[in-house]
Amino acid sequence: QVQLVESGGGLVQAGGSLRLSCAASRGTFSSNAMSWFRQAPGKEREFVAAINWSGSVTYYADSVKGRFTISRDNVKNMVYLQMNSLKPEDTAVYYCAGHRGRGILTTTGGMDFWGKGTQVTVSS
Repeated sequence: QVQLVESGGGLVQAGGSLRLSCAASRGTFSSNAMSWFRQAPGKEREFVAAINWSGSVTYYADSVKGRFTISRDNVKNMVYLQMNSLKPEDTAVYYCAGHRGRGILTTTGGMDFWGKGTQVTVSS
């Protein structure tokens, strides 16, 4: 079972940038498609971005398209989320997740393993 640990969250002003990292251990990380989700207070967890097993295909929620970039390093067992032009509405706990297949999935129910999350707060 892949274990995931997120890092890189924090407080940033609107218009700023953050880079989230997700470290994977155990399991067969390089065979798994990976995703980022987020959950704001009082709201359901929502899809943000996903990347297939090789990194050749990515997919984004409309709300972050053009501002966020997902990437992975299968040698280092890492997934990243570069977040630029941050807005107050991006404030949430961000979760790294993955599933055992190689293709992209965007639903929370499709994920097989999750990290514990990292807080991102964007001030106006």
